[in-house]
Amino acid sequence: MNRKAYTRELMSIYANIPEERRADFSAIFAEREKNQVLAFGCNAWLGGLGIDRFYVGQPILGVIKLLTLGGFGVWILIDFFLIGGVARERSIEVAHSIRESMRA
Repeated sequence: MNRKAYTRELMSIYANIPEERRADFSAIFAEREKNQVLAFGCNAWLGGLGIDRFYVGQPILGVIKLLTLGGFGVWILIDFFLIGGVARERSIEVAHSIRESMRA
């Protein structure tokens, strides 16, 4: 997911929240959002241990990456391009779940 699509989707979710609940949404989302830069940094420094995949909520891939030492280095290189998008997608999922929990 690119940055424009991420921003558009996040603003759409935010617009569908009642105005009196938007501050609550923003506070909860700020705590749970997956930072793309942090995910990239985890891949750059600890990619062989799968820390980046654990961070974005993919523990099975994290274990596989750990056991193969980052796919023998290849998976680390691939994740330099993919992990930011994965973090954005996870953040959108988090935003949807927060919105749904606020409706209840």
